[in-house]
Amino acid sequence: MSNLDYRDDNVISHNSGVAFISYEDRSKVFSIIKRTIDIIGALTALIISLPIFFIVSVFYLFGDNRGPVLFKQDRVGKDGKIFKIYKFRSMVMNADEKLRVNKELYRKYIQNSYKLEPQEDPRITKLGNFLRKTSLDELPQIINVLKGEMSLVGPRPVIKQELREYGNKVNQFLSVKPGMSGYWQVSGRSNVVYPERVDVELYYVRHQSLKLDLWILIKTVQIVVLRKGAY
Repeated sequence: MSNLDYRDDNVISHNSGVAFISYEDRSKVFSIIKRTIDIIGALTALIISLPIFFIVSVFYLFGDNRGPVLFKQDRVGKDGKIFKIYKFRSMVMNADEKLRVNKELYRKYIQNSYKLEPQEDPRITKLGNFLRKTSLDELPQIINVLKGEMSLVGPRPVIKQELREYGNKVNQFLSVKPGMSGYWQVSGRSNVVYPERVDVELYYVRHQSLKLDLWILIKTVQIVVLRKGAY
């Protein structure tokens, strides 16, 4: 089990395991090319998706959806730095409190790799269910990519509690930027749960390359179109 230090709200100290230097850090050329692709790709995606941002935002003016358009949550990034991830809000207001009230359901949520089936999750709105099935809820993470907190491709950014799942391999997991998509997403996504998910995410960390990134991006488009493994 990792000896994680949560005392600092801005940085998580990950002291267990052997220090791991990712290819992202070892190769400046790879790092520069990857960041360039991130910026160009994110800007292009933002321009193309502007009409979607506008249309989706209108729905947050009415009914159960009424309220903030964006959902922000603390996630753990490269080297343990905490950042706010952006999503279209797919849940009711005060969603976390509503889930914690039901202790049995909250226990199931933890045991099921921090997820619930949409039909049993009391937090998800009808609009939110649609956004999740189509993966449109992830679009605002384009902002995270442009800010340099995320990459187009990388391990999925997790909440602090999930780091325990990585045990003494947490250093490897935190050695690269998290991504909007990644090897986990194209390997089954919600159908691949812990502890298997750890091996899937670390496969990408150990095999980083532009070729793998391109393959993942192509597979991501296919999966989003077919709506596989998203909820």
